[in-house]
Amino acid sequence: MKIEAVLRCVAISIIGLLCAQADSNAQPVAAYPTKPIRIIVPYAPGGPSDMLGRTVGQALTEAWGQPAIIENRAGAAGDVGTTAAANAPADGYTLNIVGISFAVAPSLKRKLEYDPDRDFVPITLVATINNLLVVNPSFTVKSVKELIAVARMRPNEVTFMSGGVGGGQHLAGELFNSMAGIKMTHVPYKGTGPGLTALLGGEVVSAFADMVATLPIVKSGRLRALAVTGPKRSPLIPELPTIAEAGLPGYAVTLWFGLLAPAGTRADIVSRINSAIAKGLTKPQTKERLTMLGADPVGNTPEQFRVFLGAEREKWARTVKAAGIQAE
Repeated sequence: MKIEAVLRCVAISIIGLLCAQADSNAQPVAAYPTKPIRIIVPYAPGGPSDMLGRTVGQALTEAWGQPAIIENRAGAAGDVGTTAAANAPADGYTLNIVGISFAVAPSLKRKLEYDPDRDFVPITLVATINNLLVVNPSFTVKSVKELIAVARMRPNEVTFMSGGVGGGQHLAGELFNSMAGIKMTHVPYKGTGPGLTALLGGEVVSAFADMVATLPIVKSGRLRALAVTGPKRSPLIPELPTIAEAGLPGYAVTLWFGLLAPAGTRADIVSRINSAIAKGLTKPQTKERLTMLGADPVGNTPEQFRVFLGAEREKWARTVKAAGIQAE
């Protein structure tokens, strides 16, 4: 009996310890968040990454009442801020906005200070933004088919600008080249602003430029829009066809913006953040704000975002290799 009593006491003690451990593990999640959340935007203020980061921050603040602080850490095409996020504690209090360059970087650069798979867990794809295929009005083409025909007759003579090597605008043009079987010449500038100035001045004749910066110029008549680059038309300019509709079936490129957390962040915390953002993206005022940016809200699951990231890396690895793109 004594042995049975001892064994019973040991069993009760073990159960008690397991319950206490489970309670201690659950406690931080139940309390999360208890302090401000930092969202690293690896680009300068004012761009689409920054604006989408602030949209995410507002959704989290409204959901939990804790401030979401935007930290702009620009440099090395997003690598400075992304590296800082990869090295942050995996406690749910540091998050990272990423875009198309996150998927391109492994193919474009020989060495990264972070591993896209090992160092992050996906939370959600926040939104996508269309680019516009535009030309200087002095350039005679008035459709996608005409542009392809001219570029085919005059290899390397038709130019397109971008805000830098390996960015979304550059890659959109190289994918267009590849799918159309043509060779337009890429001319990179130090940012979209200088590139648009060059386009308006006639230094280059075309661009796959972001809608926010370009649409007002199109409406003023100083640029001619041929198509949108995404898979569907934009409500901001619904009469404009997609490139796929206008002559290059299967073509689709959007800028996209997603949210990551450092690897090791608990699944319950990731789920909580995901739910708060998905709910925030359905609010009418959020949808209206994103529409004015030319953005379509997404808010998918972490697993869906993981699959999306893998597909984007494969897509752009093929494009980078085919175009022979090298980092500056």
